[in-house]
Amino acid sequence: MSGAESFVPTPLLLSDSARARLRSLVEEEGNSQLKLRVYVTGGGCSGFQYGFDFADEVAEDDTVIEFGDVALVVDPLSYQYLVGSTVDFEEGLAGARFLVQNPNATTTCGCGASFMV
Repeated sequence: MSGAESFVPTPLLLSDSARARLRSLVEEEGNSQLKLRVYVTGGGCSGFQYGFDFADEVAEDDTVIEFGDVALVVDPLSYQYLVGSTVDFEEGLAGARFLVQNPNATTTCGCGASFMV
């Protein structure tokens, strides 16, 4: 007889570069209560797409993940698609942006903004 296996999902992570950029943006806004909201919506070339926004208010069912002096906020619908992901920040010739490195995505588009699970 085999027993049930236990699985503890890895929470959403924030890279050092994303943490530094978020800290900088919070300081620019002068509001230490600002958090980076990460969400998933339908659309994009692969089915779902990532979105980012600033939140100074948190809904009762939101998940807040703190990283010292900065934090991410994720709604419950988006969280299921983002578990185990890392939010990163990159600057390059195409500009600067936050992005999600999602191990749950089976397909992603070339720009990395949309995915399929």
